[in-house]
Amino acid sequence: MFGKYINDTEDPQKYKLWKPKIEAYRARLHAGIKDEFKLPDYLLPTPEELEHGIDARALAAKALTGEEMDITSSSATQLARKIAKGELTAVEVFKAFAKTATVAHQLTNCAMELFVEEGLQRASELDAYYAETGKTVGPLHGLPISLKEHYAFKGKIVHAGYVGKLDYVSDKNSAIVQALYDQGAVFYVRTTEPQMLMHVCTNNNITGKCRNPCNTALSPGGSSSGEGVLAAMNGSAFGIGSDIGGSIRAPAAFCGAWGLRPSTKRISLTGVVGPYDDQAPDIVYPTLGPLARCAEDLDLCMKALIDLQPWQHDPLVLPIPWRDAPTPEPKNLKIAICYDDGVVKPTPPILRALKVAKAKLEAAGVEVVEWKSKDVEKLVYTCYVAYNYDHNYGQKKRLALSGEPVVHLSQKNFSFGKGDEQLTGLDVQRLISIRDEYRCIYMDLMNEMGIDYILSPTYVAPASKPETITYWGYTCLWNILDFPNVVFPTGLRVQSEDQIDKSFVPRNELEKYEYTLYSGPEDFINAPICLQLTGRRYTDENVVKAAKVLSSIMTAEQNTSERAML
Repeated sequence: MFGKYINDTEDPQKYKLWKPKIEAYRARLHAGIKDEFKLPDYLLPTPEELEHGIDARALAAKALTGEEMDITSSSATQLARKIAKGELTAVEVFKAFAKTATVAHQLTNCAMELFVEEGLQRASELDAYYAETGKTVGPLHGLPISLKEHYAFKGKIVHAGYVGKLDYVSDKNSAIVQALYDQGAVFYVRTTEPQMLMHVCTNNNITGKCRNPCNTALSPGGSSSGEGVLAAMNGSAFGIGSDIGGSIRAPAAFCGAWGLRPSTKRISLTGVVGPYDDQAPDIVYPTLGPLARCAEDLDLCMKALIDLQPWQHDPLVLPIPWRDAPTPEPKNLKIAICYDDGVVKPTPPILRALKVAKAKLEAAGVEVVEWKSKDVEKLVYTCYVAYNYDHNYGQKKRLALSGEPVVHLSQKNFSFGKGDEQLTGLDVQRLISIRDEYRCIYMDLMNEMGIDYILSPTYVAPASKPETITYWGYTCLWNILDFPNVVFPTGLRVQSEDQIDKSFVPRNELEKYEYTLYSGPEDFINAPICLQLTGRRYTDENVVKAAKVLSSIMTAEQNTSERAML
């Protein structure tokens, strides 16, 4: 799985010259915490309390009024409808989310930029437009939407987690930013990511680590770290993340939110700053997608973006409209559950969730069979090699700009596949051949089994300790195959019964390391358990609707109990 890597980009003397720029960036971020929206000092936990682990969501709720909580707990779909009917103003909605996002940042360090004054001005302009015309500018009119930092934003620094990019100010918007704006979005927060963007965790030399909102001692996942936090803490109506190996799905799963990794080339990547000089070989292609609080909001986001026909402006986008897929009846679904990918076995809480899923789905009429993993190690290794096909040239060039320290997981990422070893043109052709061969093999397997979807873990555990994950197999497998996925909450959390399996015998060194990162339920208090649903290429709409059905089945008993208590 791993090759050799030489740490040859660090330069302490050069890095000293960049430290004032880092401090200036941090100062601007801190200045974005406005008194009107911040958490009162008496509620702020100490750094030691945050390291030990607290539920940031529960603490944030103490700072919000009932009206603010009503707004921020409403789905984006509901809010858009109320704004369109004149029941809520864009300013009312914005202030509630600005306050929640600010508090979320104070507790988790989830933002890289807060610019609430600009957001308030935009919301006011939208209200004035509505008052004058009686119409909305688009389906996202007045919705406060968060953005991962590495999307070009006119007039703002775009660094993608590299210190050496702190001087780069974009002169125009990326396609994703412009599309959301044209459909009525309000921007006010750009969220954090790890150095190089290539961690399923979060840490960088600019703003540091982000924390998990459910338990601040845990990682929120990555690389769309801040988006996972805001989705879990109701800090935005929905947000936009990116995914080339699990970067939407890991934060959604670790934070207990919804996340869609669409099939590739449905949303334009124009203006998205990344770790590579290009994506020329097109071996594993990145994609953008929403992190949200319900299935309907995934639909809302994708439809708003694709209705603008991005293929008219970007020839790399496929001309596939966002279809209105029907919600399937449980009795018409046949789902295969993956209990083990054959490389790293899931830990007790994840296995419990899969068994609970089987029982509940079957009771609801869903036909459930077992998925037999096929050559996962080979495909994950192929994916790892593809990440570093340029022998780490692009990432190293960006790190060398400042000579910044290479954080632990960046070093690990550099060793993925063949590490610094240079690939030949023939090597690249072989990677593409393996990819395409297995896209056909996996489709044939689904056809032979007569299944619609595959239900699997997102990671081997519900979350992780910071700076530890090295195995992305449960997510990156689907990146190289390009089968779309939805991560959804199950309503389950880590419980005292989820004790470590003392009889566990690892099959390989990777499993020995990764499996034992789960140290028992006492270290994963409040960690939510989410699962990943995978469908066939370019059936993204159907996967969203099917995930909605599965999540409803799994959370039905819990919702009934909650209603009975009211």
